[in-house]
Amino acid sequence: MTTVRSRGEVDTATVVAPGAGRRRPPRLGKRPLTFDYISFLLVFLVLPVAIFLIFVISPFVQAVYYSMTNWTGFSPEMDFVGLTNFVRLFTDATFLQAMGNNIVLAIFVPLITLTIALVFASMITVGGPSTGQVRGLTGSSFYRVVSFFPYVIPAIVIGILWALIYSPEGLLNGMLDAVGLDVNGFAWLGDERTAMGASIFVIVWGMVGFYMVLFIAAIKGVPAEVYEAARIDGAGRFRTTVSITLPLIRDNVQTAVIYIGILALDAFVYMAALNATGGPGNTTLVMSQYLYRTAFEKSQFGLASAMGVVLAVVTLVFAAIVFLVNRFTGGKEDGGRL
Repeated sequence: MTTVRSRGEVDTATVVAPGAGRRRPPRLGKRPLTFDYISFLLVFLVLPVAIFLIFVISPFVQAVYYSMTNWTGFSPEMDFVGLTNFVRLFTDATFLQAMGNNIVLAIFVPLITLTIALVFASMITVGGPSTGQVRGLTGSSFYRVVSFFPYVIPAIVIGILWALIYSPEGLLNGMLDAVGLDVNGFAWLGDERTAMGASIFVIVWGMVGFYMVLFIAAIKGVPAEVYEAARIDGAGRFRTTVSITLPLIRDNVQTAVIYIGILALDAFVYMAALNATGGPGNTTLVMSQYLYRTAFEKSQFGLASAMGVVLAVVTLVFAAIVFLVNRFTGGKEDGGRL
């Protein structure tokens, strides 16, 4: 029997609940363990974590343990001495001086290197004519290659090369004598007044090209319209660099500061090549040099491990300070990622 309903009348028996018949999305954590999913977890999660634990965390944990022993490094016997090695370090005037030298390097090397690199990168990318298309200086490709060349030379070669240049009979004194400045065979690395400054110059000379190229790549990612608008508003090159370029490549600058800061806190290769003894009055001695000397010349691997732990902690503190400075100076609000 057929039921006839007037127009507008609804048959409640045929009303379908909203969403009925639709497939519900799978809940989180209920994903089926297929072969592809398991292989993805193994390759991209389990394997990297295992490698990190084995080759990074495990050696550090061992170093912490050895730092609390009197291990000589050449015998299986070792006695647990607790924090005695750390107490010895912070009462050792030589180690404290080496730590101070590292802090000086960590402050001045990034500051000088990255400032020069940013200036060169700005000149090569947007420092050209003030009219027409935004571009760099004429022949910028040549400057880029020349500036990057020192970075491809191994650090040990750079150190030996500049040690010869700084020697009393070296190229630097010869050039100064040639222009009428009689320096009387001055030993640039043998004088407490110039040893650290000369060493910082070598590190900056070797690293500025790499960070210049890094900043060039970052500036290339900034839309040209931004610089054109700044030019129309009458901003000069210095104002453009400080107010536009620097804030827009903040993340790259933060990464560069951390990388070169870590290099400065180590600096073993440069300092060992320039002055293996630590310079006059230990003015260029760094913690890594003192660590090497303690381990392999004095056979005190426990004490040397304590130095390594302190160096690692100082490095982590440096990185944390860089992150915090970036955040409190507006990095997060400007799009920076922490």
